[in-house]
Amino acid sequence: MADDRQHPMLQYIINNPEAFAQNLAKTLENAGKALAAYIEPREQGKITHESTDELTGVVKTLAQVGEYWASDPQRALEAQGRLWSGYIDLWNSSLKRMMGEQSEPAVKAPVTDKRFADPDWENNQYFDFVKQIYLITSQWAEEMVHEAQGLDEHTRHKAEFYVTQISNALSPSNFLLTNPELLRLTMESNGENLVKGMEHLAEDLKTGKGELKIRQTDPSKFKLGENLGTTKGKVIAQNDVCQVIQYDPTTDTVLKRPLMIVPPWINKFYILDLNPEKSFIKWAVDQGHTVFVISWVNPDERQAQKSFEHYMKEGILNTLDVIKRATRQEEVNAIGYCVGGTLLAVTLAYMAQTGDDRIKTATFFTTQVDFTYAGDLKVFVDEEQISILEKRMAESGYLDGSKMSSAFNMLRSNDLIWSYVVNNYLKGKEPFPFDLLYWNSDSTRMPAANHSFYLRNCYLDNKLSKGEMEIGGETLDLSRVKIPIFNLATREDHIAPPKSVFLGSGCFGGPVEYVLSGSGHIAGVVNPPVKNKYQYWTGGEARGTLENWLKNAKEHPGSWWPYWDEWIRKNDPAEAKPRKPGANRVKILDDAPGSYVMNRI
Repeated sequence: MADDRQHPMLQYIINNPEAFAQNLAKTLENAGKALAAYIEPREQGKITHESTDELTGVVKTLAQVGEYWASDPQRALEAQGRLWSGYIDLWNSSLKRMMGEQSEPAVKAPVTDKRFADPDWENNQYFDFVKQIYLITSQWAEEMVHEAQGLDEHTRHKAEFYVTQISNALSPSNFLLTNPELLRLTMESNGENLVKGMEHLAEDLKTGKGELKIRQTDPSKFKLGENLGTTKGKVIAQNDVCQVIQYDPTTDTVLKRPLMIVPPWINKFYILDLNPEKSFIKWAVDQGHTVFVISWVNPDERQAQKSFEHYMKEGILNTLDVIKRATRQEEVNAIGYCVGGTLLAVTLAYMAQTGDDRIKTATFFTTQVDFTYAGDLKVFVDEEQISILEKRMAESGYLDGSKMSSAFNMLRSNDLIWSYVVNNYLKGKEPFPFDLLYWNSDSTRMPAANHSFYLRNCYLDNKLSKGEMEIGGETLDLSRVKIPIFNLATREDHIAPPKSVFLGSGCFGGPVEYVLSGSGHIAGVVNPPVKNKYQYWTGGEARGTLENWLKNAKEHPGSWWPYWDEWIRKNDPAEAKPRKPGANRVKILDDAPGSYVMNRI
């Protein structure tokens, strides 16, 4: 009999049964510690409730899919027949393989699916069989949702998302006895990987205070101000909402117009200043921009009532006042990233309404102003889910940062959740030190009033694009924004899809240059020229459809950063002497990156 027809356990021999038994006992001991770390805060009342609202929503949504198939016996029978047909194909191909014949698999995993990269997923018939059963079943479940009639678009979106999450969780790659790599590692190490893995699980539950906070990188390897966020600058203003950082000039002359960057408050600004090589902030300073960055507070109950209007007035508008005091310049170029860009667009509409013309150009990084085609986060937004969220936020005054982090991670659960579950808790390995993942895990809280306004007015009701949003007593109309706009989308973005960004371009009343970058929401933005990675497309204004725009667009290799710098200079190339932080009797409060960004949850 061929080797790959042997029982799989015969290929995974325990080297030292005594050591294995000892390690198994240690594993159980550490598992007990993990369980205690989970139970203790619940017994102490620190975690007061385990809500079933999310589970109820999942069941209700999937029940609607089930109702469609169950309502017609013939339809249900045909659906079951398709599933069993796939199983029969697998059985037949497996029988041929057992007889030593060449046989095509009933289904193949995509080449890009990293879960099944180990050769034994194909070479060992047992694991190949398990893999194919999983693929046949998960693909069938996805088809059931896709083909269910009578579902509204949002319900279908939710059902597809939930089925994907369930499918990803049940992958045989996530379990010891059905993953050849894990079995082999366990036998070779006599179970030491499981001992270490349960240690990690207990530690992560303690860190999360009873909630599992999966480590994605080694946090001990990074420290803000030392090897992250190291661009030299000073904090020159602060209030209850933000600090304002001005960076030290590095050129003999600078552009006359200062540059104000409005990052998202859903995470921290140093995504634009990870290290000197990746830092957009440092690069912009080195090109001769006088850079000011808003560093948002990591809010608690004191900011519960801080709304979008407060973030606009105490954030952007106040920063414009600070920039004028620091540079004696009123005209400013502005950048907004993600939700920071949405706030910037809201502010521009408010300024147009009130006759404030200090911002002369606006650049948007992966920003949505029309949420018709909003990304996968829209699955979390409907009246029922928002009401549940608002009820929870009312208890503390904010949304805990771990909740937002979990939502983002679920959008790419195979990469950002299950791969780390396998690596940390089953392989027992320490995650690789990676600055981007350290930033990703550095979550921030959301003020209750701000977050509720954002979800309702943007994702739920799409009021900004309709001209119905009201802030500060003004009804906002983006068509009154006439300044030049550079609108950057990224091709693989699942948060602000390029189609959504493209559609939003048509809301403004002035010239909008749409630029599409390769990669996704982060890597497509943080793409320094020195790396010479990815590409970007230019094609002028966003008119018609994205598909037609792409047909006529020109592809360029590498980073879009220099192209943006040229665009800024075309709008106003005037230069001035460098401005150092603290000039014009502006008080210096702290060194960059400041204290607000240091506040971890």
